[in-house]
Amino acid sequence: MTVLDPDAGEVVEQRQGAFGAHDSGDTSGFGGLTRLVELPGASPRPYGGWFDAAVDALTEDLDEAGASQAIEKVVVDRDELTLFIRRQDLKITAELLRDDPDLRFELSLGVNGVHYPGDAGRELHAVYHLMSVTHGRRVIRLEVTVPDADPHLPSLVEVYPTQDWHERETYDMFGIIFDGHPSLARILLPNDWVGHPQRKDYPLGGIDVRFKGATVPPPDQRRNYS
Repeated sequence: MTVLDPDAGEVVEQRQGAFGAHDSGDTSGFGGLTRLVELPGASPRPYGGWFDAAVDALTEDLDEAGASQAIEKVVVDRDELTLFIRRQDLKITAELLRDDPDLRFELSLGVNGVHYPGDAGRELHAVYHLMSVTHGRRVIRLEVTVPDADPHLPSLVEVYPTQDWHERETYDMFGIIFDGHPSLARILLPNDWVGHPQRKDYPLGGIDVRFKGATVPPPDQRRNYS
């Protein structure tokens, strides 16, 4: 990974062709196209609007909770606030965002996965969107990174019960393992499916059809949640 100056961003990949294919898989005619994949860097203060007050309130709460290093960086991009959080502090951060009267991000809109193969040691990103209905539908984004070799994150189902199926889908598609989830099983693909289809290293095409001749078992036998 090439790191630019702290406020300019990080180049994590140089993508070749229209779809990032490095062989004959790109049939678009744009095989010579080169594009840098760059993640935005940390933003300087003031962040603008309600962002400064929210970050200050959360920082104070984290200090009192003994997690003063939880926020890795604050990014304001396209008028959206993103906090990069250390994975070991994800759960306490979510609890504080939910419970602090000055924050009250009581609604979780789910979690999504992103795969950056070139972001060494941080290849898998989990992105959470939280909304404060109390404070006029403010939205904040949390982003947490984990390596391919250790794709574990704490589950937030105890904090936001609606995360249940979202975490299962992110596990199914990206292979992020949410420790403490009550029933972490695939939700779109069969339990015995190999691989995670939305990762960049998942093969494009050539996958055997696995549903031919399949039968549908009774509802109480379709999945094993133990």
